[in-house]
Amino acid sequence: MVYSDLARSRRPRGPLSLHAVIFAALGAASLCANAEPLKLYLYKEKGHAVYATQKPEGVAYTEVFPGSGAARPILSEPPPRAAAEAEAEADKSSLDIAPVLVGWAASCKGVNREIMDQRAAPWRAAVDKHAKAHGVPAALVHALIRVESCFDTRAESRVGARGLMQLMPQTAAQLGVRDSFDAEQNIAGGVRYLSQLLKRFRNDTRLAVAAYNAGPSAVDAYDGIPPFSETRLYVERVLNEYRENHKLAAAKKKSKSKKG
Repeated sequence: MVYSDLARSRRPRGPLSLHAVIFAALGAASLCANAEPLKLYLYKEKGHAVYATQKPEGVAYTEVFPGSGAARPILSEPPPRAAAEAEAEADKSSLDIAPVLVGWAASCKGVNREIMDQRAAPWRAAVDKHAKAHGVPAALVHALIRVESCFDTRAESRVGARGLMQLMPQTAAQLGVRDSFDAEQNIAGGVRYLSQLLKRFRNDTRLAVAAYNAGPSAVDAYDGIPPFSETRLYVERVLNEYRENHKLAAAKKKSKSKKG
């Protein structure tokens, strides 16, 4: 999931103005004692925590104030629904109806490595091309896409992240991506954003991956990977895939050299 803190030189529009103020504040050497504390919104997506600077709609979330010393609160209940809607869902639960899967669960259900490789095959050239153009390891991009969407070009999370690299609409617009379901555009934008994160965090892959998921503001606020198991699990999953990709690439290279 991508929440963006793109270049400060861009003039924020609409709801991004507060986001820019937060980003600028984080970059300052010190904050005034009476300054407004940083507020992030924490919610769960694909089994791990996501930190956003804008309040998500229709999902359970909690407000987090990094650096305040306050204990992390428990996720709040989802927004209240009408009684009729709640009753309708209760009726559904009494029937033998398969749940509707969304986001990562829908994209990755029943997908093994063989199927994943089949899905990835059409986009390897695009990943390699854009990774080379932006100086990003192609194996890292492949790993991130595997974890984000299982190479489902039509993947869409319940909060609106779309496509192979799960770009949020605002982030996609800032990256010049007009159609996040167009795999070529999605890869181009996602790789460009990942390259910006790697530069911002001085090529620290762990921090860049954490920021890709949780947002650069959260990484800045904690001066590292946010200390929550869900976020760390996401980072480890991507890095495990990254290491596996390296092993497979090395094995293929060795096999070709023997044949040659």
